[in-house]
Formats: sequence, structure tokens, C-alpha cells
Amino acid sequence: MAAKIESRVTTSHWGAFRVFTDGNRIVGTEPFAADPNPSRIPEALAAAVHHKTRVARPSFRRGWLAGADRARERRGRDEFVELPWDEALDIVAAELQRVIATHGNGSIFGGSYGWASAGRFHHALSQLHRFLNVSGGYVSSVASYSTAAAQAIIPHVFGIPFLKMYLDDQNAWPTIARHTQTLVMFGGINPKNSQVSMGGVTHHETDGWFRAFDRAGMRRINISPQITDSPKGAEWLAVIPGTDTALMLGLAHVLETEGLVERDFLARCCTGYERFRAYLLGASDGIAKTPEWAAAICGIDAEVQRTLARSMASTRTLITVAWSLQRAQNGEQPYWMAATLASMLGQIGLPGGGIGYGYGAIGAIGVSVKRLEGLTFPQGENPVKDFIPVARIADMLLNPGAPYDFNGARRNYADIRLVYWCGGNPFHHHQDLNRLQEAFRQPETVIVHEPWWTATAQRADIVLPATTPYEREDIGRAMGDSYLFHMPQLIAPVGEARNDFDIFSELAQRMGIEPAFTEGRSATEWLSQMYDKFRDDARAQQIDLPELDELRRQNWIDLPLRSEEFAAVPFAGFREDPEAAPLATPSGRIEIFSATVASFDYAECPGHACWIAPDEWLGSQMASRYPLHLVSPQPGDKLHSQMECALADARGARPGAIEINSADADARGLKDGDLARVFNERGACRARIHVSDDIRVGVVSLPTGAWLDADSAGTDTQGNPNILTRDLGTSRIGQGCSAHTTLVEVVRLDP
Repeated sequence: MAAKIESRVTTSHWGAFRVFTDGNRIVGTEPFAADPNPSRIPEALAAAVHHKTRVARPSFRRGWLAGADRARERRGRDEFVELPWDEALDIVAAELQRVIATHGNGSIFGGSYGWASAGRFHHALSQLHRFLNVSGGYVSSVASYSTAAAQAIIPHVFGIPFLKMYLDDQNAWPTIARHTQTLVMFGGINPKNSQVSMGGVTHHETDGWFRAFDRAGMRRINISPQITDSPKGAEWLAVIPGTDTALMLGLAHVLETEGLVERDFLARCCTGYERFRAYLLGASDGIAKTPEWAAAICGIDAEVQRTLARSMASTRTLITVAWSLQRAQNGEQPYWMAATLASMLGQIGLPGGGIGYGYGAIGAIGVSVKRLEGLTFPQGENPVKDFIPVARIADMLLNPGAPYDFNGARRNYADIRLVYWCGGNPFHHHQDLNRLQEAFRQPETVIVHEPWWTATAQRADIVLPATTPYEREDIGRAMGDSYLFHMPQLIAPVGEARNDFDIFSELAQRMGIEPAFTEGRSATEWLSQMYDKFRDDARAQQIDLPELDELRRQNWIDLPLRSEEFAAVPFAGFREDPEAAPLATPSGRIEIFSATVASFDYAECPGHACWIAPDEWLGSQMASRYPLHLVSPQPGDKLHSQMECALADARGARPGAIEINSADADARGLKDGDLARVFNERGACRARIHVSDDIRVGVVSLPTGAWLDADSAGTDTQGNPNILTRDLGTSRIGQGCSAHTTLVEVVRLDP
């Protein structure tokens, strides 16, 4: 007799959806009825959850079990041995205790990222960090691959943490629709990217707002090498990648020399403009940053620049900057320069004017919603104070003890003996994966919790099978969303998978720290405790929530948090009276020149925004060997690399598509659908050619998300762009990733 088909709603980082189950199998999904533009990502869910690449049992690399030096050079090429859970946990606990006793907790790196699950309790990062904290601590990481350069520079300029700024101190979509006349989008605003958000986005609304902009007659300018980085209807300025700062300087030169600068705003609300002005006009370096100067760098005609600058000065203008611009060498500069340009226009603090960062990057930005914080699994305090900028993991593993600079401080990399990773796949999102592979061979032990045999799991020593969000109970809630979800356990764990909390509880028991980790609570009891506290906190803000059992029954509720009344005008109070509402910068003003940054004495990041040519771009010497600039945007069919196993099957295990302009394709004898080799001095991958005139000549686009799978020659077969990207810090200020500073060549492969 066939099992009864059942369905429940759950949520994810890409939104809510209904899941259909047949016994212990997921058999399908359908969109959440209240979502105006639901993501199609869940369509791959059933195939992914039950995929043959699931980790079935605790697995140990054979060379590691053999001892001695544990054959570290065989990571990524060795066989794995399956062991029973009790034996596996005994070995892991003993190894942790050995490393702590021999080398100290400062030799452990706790690697994790926050995208594994939208559930608030089964949050891999929180689970791992709490466990390591009660174990005595670990070397941590700061910032994110998405926004590390911005997180470093924005506090120097605005005195605001970048996370707070992009969520709370930017114009909301309704305000933009009502007041903005000219929307200048450096890097575009791509609705594809806004289908995801930390913790989930239930209303996918970016596309809808752009239709409203169109009806309102708003002028929109997409400054990007790809026309598809903005919804249709925008003017396209096909800028050379990595040169946006030069273009902004050209626009600023027009404002300054044509008397279009709002000097009252600069005098009241900013500091250091005269220092920047000397650079802009060439008084400090002998080079005036004219539109002609900028055109030779960025590829945008000088007269187009002049016309745009005049239009920006004569209309209510909002300048937006995509996160992608700061994921490049000197990525701090376009963010600082955009703030400078907006200050010169003098519209910061006016509704629909000023500056905004990351619209379209995630779904929470621009949403007019009251923020409810809380509902988090407490991580505790880390006794180890050492950390690295998150994108510098390969540097740390390859150079123990070596000095490095970060945001004005001189630091030294830790000597890491054990890496413990949960909830992430660095062999997807890190740069120069051949270098990362060598780095991963340095520690004595690498432990991973993972549902699938990803490239990271394959390069570990110990792989413990973890449940997916559909195999455990949780609660979903995002600060940028009005919905609260009970996330029911939909199926039994696949194979012998266990959730992170149960794994860490067992390890903690073996290590004698179980009371500190669990506090005597089961997973269900922790969920109740977290929810009750969240409910009390919400009640204090006049928001009534049902009891947990009632939420379980209802499955989800829409809280009264969405309203245009929550769309405050950013910096309005500061603009009105900077003395009464100063910023948290040293001057209390927007710092066009920062004495703090200048004191760091970094040649690549002086005290004001400036153009510094990257080492690798279309104007560099390297372009004679690798004449195509590679951009690697987020994929449209998945979140990062999640569920790629099922998607690769659906496309016949062929590599992903690389977009190339028809002129570049013709010059190389490439046709749509051809198999090609994409390469540079760091590595090579295969990709399927997609010929299009929606991308600038000299630029190719290969999305991230492929699982690394190298052939015998070391060529990735799936189209992972990070086999090609450069593992270099953005600058000594932010030390973020420089993925978009990459040159390549593309040649046809015989079938």
C-alpha cells in the first residue's frame, strides 16, 4: 500500500515553499502562495536531498587513520573508511583533546558560514562556535566574503557598522519609488541575487519595484559590464570591470569644475573635502581626473560622463553600489568614492537621494519592515581572541606565524593544527582553489560536518554526516522579513545523518564539557527556550506571538511588521543638525578625508578615495597574455553551491555556461554550446560557451556554484571560476576577497 502524500510549508534562505513527502522521501515542492515572485531553487530539492552523493555514515580518510604524518598530501585523493558512530565520536573527541593538550586552543580554526540553514537553532555556525567556546576557544574569522572590504571602510567614512547601514540606514523601496528621479546603479541591481537573504525572504519584491519605477518614469542607469545586472528599461553604460572609481572621479570632476557641488552640505556635514579636491583637480599628483582621463580607463565616453553628472546634480539622485564592486583589488575605493560623490551632490539625508549599498544583493535590503532581533542559539564567549579576516584562510594555513596588516593593526597568523568546519563549502567560495588545496594539506586534522560529498568533504580527514533542514525541527525567522515559520521535520534523517547539536552533545559528553554545552537541554527543549525568550522580547515591542505548540499547528504566521511607516529617511536627523546628531566618526561628520586611515600609511589606501590601477585588469600588461576579464557573479539557479549535485545531473553533468560577447567569440572561433577551456596562470576549467551581446567586449562571465571536480591534468570539469580567481586581499584595510580581479583566456575544446 502506497504511503500517504503529505505536505507542509517550510522556509529557507531563498524563501518559503511547500514540500510534499511520501513516507521518508521528499517527492516535490510548490511555491508559497503569498510570494509574488517565488524562487525556482526548490525545484531541485527532492533530487538533492536523496542524491547519491549524500554522506551515509561517519567516514575517515584511510591515510589519516594510518597515523605517522597522516599522509596529508593525499587529502582530496585518498579513500575513506566508514566507522560506527560511537567509534567515530570516540576518535574525534580524543583528537580534539590531543590537539588542545599539545598545542592549545589557539591552534584550532573554527570554519563556518551562515548559509547552511535558515533555521535559528540548527544554525551550523552557532552550533560549532558554541561547542568550541566551551572547549576552550578557537581562532575565529571576521567579516564575510560578500562584504569584507565594505565592512572595513564604511565605519571610517560613516561611523556605522556596514551590516547596520545596509539594513537600517538606506532608502526603502517605497521611498525610492516616490522620490528618486535618477537611479545610478554602479554594478547594477540584479533581482536574481535578491531571491536569497540571510534567514529567508518571503516576499520576493525587487522585480515588482522596478516595474513601479518604470511606471513612475524614473531614469535608471546600469553601470556594469553586463546589461542583465539590472531589470529591463535601464540605460546601459558598459564599464570596464574594476574601473568604477575612475568613472566616479570623472563625474566628480564635472561637478566641481561646473559649479554643481553642494558646498553648504560639504561644509556642514563632511570633513576633508579640500584634501580630496586637491587630488581631484590634480594639484596633489599632477593628474586632473577629467572625464577624458576617466574615459581612457573605464571606457565610458567623456561627454556621456558630463551629461550624466549634470543630470545627477539637477534631479533627486540615488547612487547605489553593488557588493560585487568591493570584491576586487582596492575594493574599498569605489565604496568610499561613491560616498564622496553623493556628498558632493548634497542629497544624503533627503528622501530618495544620497547613497545606498547592496540593493539587489540580498532580499532584505530596501524592504520596509520593522526589525525584530533575537531567536538565536547562544554561542557564548570565545576565550581565544585571535582571528583572521575571513578570506585569508589559505594565507594563515600556508604561513603560520607570518605577519600581516589589517585595518591599521599589525597581526600574526596562528599556527593551525586542526580545522573544524560546519555549514559551508570553501572549495566553492574561496579564491585560487589550487592554492587552497595546498593550504588544506598543512593542518594535522580537518574535520567536517556535511550532508554531501562536496569538494570540501573530499579534502577532509573526518566527515560526519549531517542532516539537512528537512530532517529536523526548527524555527525560521529573518530580521528583514515579516514571517515566522515553524520548520517541521519532514522526513527521517537520510542514512545515518545526525544534526550538529546531537553530534556536539555526544562529543562534549566524551570530553567532560557536556553540561556547559547543552545546559541540560535537548534540541527540542532548546527550541522551546529560544522561542519563549523571543516571544517575551516581541511582547515588549507590542507584537503578540502564539505559543510554540500553536505555531506548530499553524505552520507559519505573518507578523504586523511590514509598513511604509517603517521606511525612515536615512541620515535625515544628521542632515538637519549635524551638531545635535553627529555620526560616530572621529569628526562626527562624513569623512571624505580620514585622518585615521591616512595614519595607517598604506600606499594602496590613502586618506581619501582614489583610483589605483589593479595588478590585473584590461589595462594591465597581463592582458596581452590573458585578454578577457572574468567576472564571477552569483548563480541564478541555486544559493552558492547548494544542491549543485542535482542540478549537475539535470544538465547532464556538463560544465556551467560562460557568457562571452559575439566579437570575442568570433575572434576565437567559438560558437554557442561549444565546450571550451578557460585558463590563466593559476588554473583552468571547462565551460560551455554562451554567446551574447549582453556583455561588454573583453569580458566573460562564469557564475560561481559548481562543485570542484578536477581531472588528471588538474582542470576543473564543472566550470568553477574560483580555480581561476586571485587569492589576494582587497587591500590592507579590508583584506577581503578579490575574485573580480581576474584575467583569463578562452579556447575551444574538441568534443
